[in-house]
Amino acid sequence: MTEVEPSTDVGAAQDALMRFVRNFGLHQPDRTPCGQPLPVSEAHALTEIARDGRLRQVELARRLRLEKSTVSRLVTNLVGRGWVRRHTADDDGRGVLLELTDAGGTAAERLAEARRQRLDALLERVPDDQRAAVVRALQTLAEAAE
Repeated sequence: MTEVEPSTDVGAAQDALMRFVRNFGLHQPDRTPCGQPLPVSEAHALTEIARDGRLRQVELARRLRLEKSTVSRLVTNLVGRGWVRRHTADDDGRGVLLELTDAGGTAAERLAEARRQRLDALLERVPDDQRAAVVRALQTLAEAAE
């Protein structure tokens, strides 16, 4: 049986993506690529809650594209860190509303600043005339993955 070779574009994209994932640190489960000692999923959850101020847990699951049970465990971890409070939603007794504590707000700000610094340093290494194209390519990839 003969193996079908992937197209050159697909193979090159796969290699480049795998190198980026490793070099950027996305494969390390216990810290963010910007060096924070926090699982990436918790960092994303913290960022989403901070973005809205208050967020339904079911909406967090939708945004993170994770199962409800996974998000429930993730939120339990954030509550355990003292960063998130759970409330029963006023309009729905079964709904869970999430909001950051003061410590959670501080953690979210620290995470946002570390992420900004990491991306700034990364983009500084991209030639000036290619930065806009790199950002557009990332946006295009993100949209294609939706």
